[in-house]
Amino acid sequence: MAEAPLLDIEEEVRSLQLDSADCASEINGVINTEDARPEEVEKVDEMEKDSDDKVTVSSQEVQAELPKVKDKEVPAPEDVEAVVEMEQYNKKRHLNVVFIGHVDAGKSTTGGQILFLSGQVDDRTIQKYEKEAKDKSRESWYMAYIMDTNEEERVKGKTVEVGRAHFETETTRFTILDAPGHKSYVPNMISGASQADIGVLVISARKGEFETGYERGGQTREHVQLAKTLGVSKLLVVVNKMDEPTVNWSKERYDEIESKMIPFLKSSGYNVKKDVQFLPISGLMGTNMKTRLDKAVCPWWNGPCLFEALDSIEVPPRDPNGPLRMPIIDKFKDMGTVVMGKVESGSVTEGDTLLVMPNKTQVKVLAVFCDENKVRRAGPGENVRVKLSGIDDEDILSGFVLSSVARPIFAVTEFDAQLQILELLDNAIFTAGYKAVLHVHSVVEECEIVQLLQQIDPKTRKPMKKKVLFVKNGAIVLCRIQVNNLICVEKFSDFPQLGRFTLRTEGKTVAVGKVTELPSGSNF
Repeated sequence: MAEAPLLDIEEEVRSLQLDSADCASEINGVINTEDARPEEVEKVDEMEKDSDDKVTVSSQEVQAELPKVKDKEVPAPEDVEAVVEMEQYNKKRHLNVVFIGHVDAGKSTTGGQILFLSGQVDDRTIQKYEKEAKDKSRESWYMAYIMDTNEEERVKGKTVEVGRAHFETETTRFTILDAPGHKSYVPNMISGASQADIGVLVISARKGEFETGYERGGQTREHVQLAKTLGVSKLLVVVNKMDEPTVNWSKERYDEIESKMIPFLKSSGYNVKKDVQFLPISGLMGTNMKTRLDKAVCPWWNGPCLFEALDSIEVPPRDPNGPLRMPIIDKFKDMGTVVMGKVESGSVTEGDTLLVMPNKTQVKVLAVFCDENKVRRAGPGENVRVKLSGIDDEDILSGFVLSSVARPIFAVTEFDAQLQILELLDNAIFTAGYKAVLHVHSVVEECEIVQLLQQIDPKTRKPMKKKVLFVKNGAIVLCRIQVNNLICVEKFSDFPQLGRFTLRTEGKTVAVGKVTELPSGSNF
């Protein structure tokens, strides 16, 4: 029985050789049926993949493939490309930049302008967007359409989902995460900021708009506090709309905004001298973005433009050889199960055997994609899509973590944490039994405070001796938190990205915290 298919393949190979007289002399008598088999299988696979494009494989193509099998030393062109791609990739560092700030500050417009200036969008597309915006009587929104791609976002002029785009400068590859500014979409903003390395806080200089965003209830405050908690350690504060007629590149207005923001940024935990940089721009006009400000426009500004500022930001290195931690933010089916996320620690390599936690399902990595490119290996900080075998996409939820088999991530239903209470809802007191929604990396889970352990003195940062039953706004407290389902977390001291979280109630962030202790034996 086994002989028949081999004979068939021999027949096919012979007929192909007869088809083309050019290569017959080279190939005749050399082809081994065993060697021909994988090539034939590979061609069938490729035809299946490209069936949409009605690709037909000619006899010449097959013959061009066959000599490669004969000489095992020659790597397939795909492999060479993958290696070359990876080398180019490794030359430039990769950073995730999240655009945050109050609704209408100009985040999407600034993001769109960056893509246009760095050559990611052509003039024809811009003209199309200009016409579309004009038809909606919203001429100044056309740049935002580059980032806000769905119709709901375009009609309302509000970003809802986290937009994602890529651009490059001389030294760095950037992924832009355009977070929504509206308070209804803060959970989406949290998922964007949790993937970011650096933040660009966009503030509108227009009279009244800065004040609205900054006052109590404005999103500028909440976004800054969330960004700090979610691990955005470096912040570029971009004062936008400086070209607006009410502002007209006024130094007084710029200084006023800077003087109001600095104390607030300090109180949110930022070291303003080291980690924060202010600069004025016009997102709509693209002024002071790719090239420095013209003295004729703004005589008082001597600092860098936005691209220079982004390029010069230093972020702490991550360990590519540590245990793999990749929180899954999305999954889909594409000839197999594909998961998306950011590698927080370690590296993911084609052929790896890994664990999906907390399910403890063993999976094999079939392919790794960075941006749109297939790569062999992706290190920490990269946004990747990973194709897996051994698990169905229905068995994966957002918040699961791809981790190494040797040192899997902890899966727990309770943990101890240090909390900073920001702003409780009216008349609420924070005590055992308090319920909230926990956001930690890509996990969103209901939780309950089961016990307050100790209150910490904000001045000395040491625990107080007296027993604590409840706390109010501004307090720092050690407590035990419980969730209904198993979640993947790490101690903040081991993996900061997987150990910091926020608590929200009724659409408001009430507390930020970090995981301090995990129950023993919670790996397996």
